[in-house]
Amino acid sequence: MSQNKSKAPAKYQKWWGWGADGDKPYAVANKPKFPPFAMDKLGVDILAKDLTEPRLADIDVPASILGDELREQLLSTVGADNVRTDDEMRVVHSYGKGVRDLVRVRRGILGRVPDVVVYPGSGDEVQAVMEACLRADAVLIPYGGGSNIVAALEAEPGEQRVVVSVDMGRMNKVLEIDEQAEIALIQAGALGPDMEEQLNAKGWTLGHFPDSFMWSTVGGWIATRSTGSQSDKYGDIADITRGLEMVMPAAEGSEQRTQVLSLHPLPSYSSGPSVREMVLGSEGRLGIITQAWMQVHRIAEAREIQAYFYPNYDAGLKAAELIAHSDAKPMMLRVSDAAETEFSMANGKKSSTKSHYINKAMQKLMTAKGWNLEEICISFVGFEGSPVHVRYAKSVVNKIVRAQGGMNVGKGPGTLFDQKKYDIPYIRDFLLNMGIPADVSETATPWSRTKEIHDETVKAAEQAFAETGHKGFIMCHVSHSYHAGACQYFTFAVADGSEDNMATYDHVKRAVQQSFMEHGGTVSHHHGVGEEHSPWMEQDISPAGVHIQRKLFEGVDPGKNLNPGKIVHDGKPGISSNSADA
Repeated sequence: MSQNKSKAPAKYQKWWGWGADGDKPYAVANKPKFPPFAMDKLGVDILAKDLTEPRLADIDVPASILGDELREQLLSTVGADNVRTDDEMRVVHSYGKGVRDLVRVRRGILGRVPDVVVYPGSGDEVQAVMEACLRADAVLIPYGGGSNIVAALEAEPGEQRVVVSVDMGRMNKVLEIDEQAEIALIQAGALGPDMEEQLNAKGWTLGHFPDSFMWSTVGGWIATRSTGSQSDKYGDIADITRGLEMVMPAAEGSEQRTQVLSLHPLPSYSSGPSVREMVLGSEGRLGIITQAWMQVHRIAEAREIQAYFYPNYDAGLKAAELIAHSDAKPMMLRVSDAAETEFSMANGKKSSTKSHYINKAMQKLMTAKGWNLEEICISFVGFEGSPVHVRYAKSVVNKIVRAQGGMNVGKGPGTLFDQKKYDIPYIRDFLLNMGIPADVSETATPWSRTKEIHDETVKAAEQAFAETGHKGFIMCHVSHSYHAGACQYFTFAVADGSEDNMATYDHVKRAVQQSFMEHGGTVSHHHGVGEEHSPWMEQDISPAGVHIQRKLFEGVDPGKNLNPGKIVHDGKPGISSNSADA
């Protein structure tokens, strides 16, 4: 066992789950409605088990095959404190945080563990690390916050070459703010909270808040084409990224093996096929992003999140469409279907006497309106800007909501949602402890097909649950809206704690993803492709589109040194080449 017990050079998550060691786990004790909800939907008594944290000492970690020559080159480049070969750091960097990742790592199924983790502190050091690795014919895998859930961080099984995980965590600064252009130069390894803290101190915000915000980075957002919860106002990462630098292989025949791509932060351009667009979503296959010019905004004077109820999901979808087409321009627009609304209500804390009576009064009002309480749907709409704009936007939204039969229930639920929006991964880990694999898949369609893809995907998942012989649950919400359409975000869980539960999970995952393809959706809206989603790429962008991507990757990286096997690979739909049962 390799040992290096010095303090890690960058923040990192625990090797077996979401969050850092010592993070407060999901607490079910003060959520009296959740245990009966889980029993009803999944047939599992979530109060019957206590988690015993897995021990790394119980897992057989393959030895590093890092050779002396490359080791010395890395040490001379970044310093001894920033080269790690100990078991913990290598295992931490082996996987992302998808449900398949966590099942495998908890069972000690480690696959191809990186041989070394390197923490560069500058663009020059990234270039020197890549230069040394290319000369040694090693594999480089960029690593940000480790939150990826589509198998984009792991080495291909059976890889015989040295695997180097390049952790960007030391490169975590906001370097410069151009206040006139409202853009900021930010290093790629900056985690969401650290970046926002630096920007906020000077009165700015990026406005990008994905669910993984606490454990994802600027470089990771760009590399996966991330979208944040406030994208209705701020746009997705493709809109926010104005320029960037990336270390990549040099052209064949060059004396140097690497070069730096530098894209200036311009408002627009007509420079042939967009190189910036090629880098966005490239998942480390073209190079390592080191810094980027990002659009920033002054912190808004006023901000609030209002909650609404609709009699059913159809009404909520129609309202969302009309709001997206209006000039309200909210910063966030979310509508949960009936299943997710029920989940949200079951996940609340024990009500005070006052709020209990408010809930009873609300239910009485809904019943008086003729609503079926099993079909009601909750929606959250966020407003930001000047007080005048917020008042106007709320008036526009309220009018649309009323026209669709909905009603406004104020800021209280919205405030609670805002406080708890990053808790879902902890709930996912808690369910996994109970033998319930839970995962998410998201897609985007035109408004004309949002209802279709929702209903058909739910139907496909429920059929898949039945075929596996295990109880399951699926829920959905509109998470991001555009003039032309919306992203719908599905969460599903299957009550199978057996050793074969990844085969069960795969059966459901395949049904969900294939439904996206059959009903006008995309393979992924903002989680990326990795290995998990690549088998559907030809259905998504056509064989010709996959051909273009293959030729791009082969042309830039003919030696397959940069995160090979991601985005395009030859695998079984729904089962990556690194599956526990592959």
